[in-house]
Amino acid sequence: MSGSKAWIAGCIGQRLNADERAFFADERPWGFILFGRNIGEPSQVRDLVAELKDVRGGDDVPILIDQEGGRVQRLRPPFAPRFPPAIEVGRVYLADEAAGRRAAWLQGRLLADDLLAEYGINANCIPCLDLPAPGSHSIIGDRAYGDRPEIVATLGRAAATGLAAGGVLPVMKHIPGHGRAETDSHHELPTVRASRADLESHDFLPFAELADLPAGMTAHIRFEALDPERPATLSPRVISEIIRGTLRFDGLLMSDDMSMKALQGDMGDLTRAAIAAGCDLALHCNGDMIEMRAVASAVPELGGESFARAEHARAIIRGGVMEVATDAMRAEFSELLAVTA
Repeated sequence: MSGSKAWIAGCIGQRLNADERAFFADERPWGFILFGRNIGEPSQVRDLVAELKDVRGGDDVPILIDQEGGRVQRLRPPFAPRFPPAIEVGRVYLADEAAGRRAAWLQGRLLADDLLAEYGINANCIPCLDLPAPGSHSIIGDRAYGDRPEIVATLGRAAATGLAAGGVLPVMKHIPGHGRAETDSHHELPTVRASRADLESHDFLPFAELADLPAGMTAHIRFEALDPERPATLSPRVISEIIRGTLRFDGLLMSDDMSMKALQGDMGDLTRAAIAAGCDLALHCNGDMIEMRAVASAVPELGGESFARAEHARAIIRGGVMEVATDAMRAEFSELLAVTA
C-alpha cells in the first residue's frame, strides 16, 4: 500500500466505475467504507472489496462498515446472520455479568468472522459507547449497551476485543459522546447543554475507559459547555482539551461522515477545519464525486503522529486471526441471549 492521504472514501455503487478507479488511484484514500447501496449479492461484495483493495495496492487497505446489529447492520440475511442490538447484550449483563461479557465478546468475534472471512472487510465501526439520556433522540437508543457508564465500558471493551481477535479493526464511536443529542445529526446539528461536570462524570467515562483502543470516530455534536460555536468534529478545543487531554485518547481519530447535514458549508472548508481541529482522517461516505474531489483536495498527506496512529490501527488488520469453532460460538451466543428473551 503506497502513501495515503488523510481521508476515507465511499463509492457510489456495487462496482467501481472508471472515474472512481482513476480518482482513488490518484487521491489515495487511507481506506474505504461500505453502505447498503454497495451491497448487491455475496460474490459482488467480495469482488468490490477486492477491487477497492487493488486500487490502493494492498490486502491491508482498511475497508470499513457499520455492522453493529439491530437497526445498524449493512450486511443482513442472507449476506450475514442478523444480530441483536447492543441493548440486548446489556440485558444479559444485567442478569449475569459474566454471561454479558461473554456475549459481547462473542458478538464481536462472530461479526469479525462474518465480515473478514466471508468478504474481506477488515474494519467495523463498533463499539458504540454513547449513553442515551432521557429526552434524547432515538438515533442512539437501543444501539447503546445501556445507560450506565460502567456497563457500556465493560461490554464495549469485550466487543472490541472479540472483533480484534478476528482480525478486524474496531472503531469506537461517537467520541466524546452522542447520547444526549435531541436531534439526528444526519439531518441537523444537535446541541448539548449539559455542564462539563455532568459530561465528565457520565458521558465521557466509557471513552476514557477505552482510550487505549486503536481508533475512534468523532461526534457531530455542539457542546455548549466545551465549545459553543463549533461541533466536536471541527473544534480544536474539544479534540485537544477533551479527546486528547481529559479522555487521553491517542488512537487514530476519524471524523464522522463529513457529508452529514449536521455540518453546513463548503465541503473543502469543512474538511480543512476537521483536519486543523485535530482529526487524523476525514471520513466521507456518500460517494458523490464532486464532494469527494473537494475532500481529497483539502486533506494533507498522512504523516507525523497521524501516520503513526494509522499504522498502529492497521496493525490489527495485519495481526492475523484467532481460529475458533464458529458454529459452536453461534450456538453459545444464541443460548446466552435466550436468557432474556
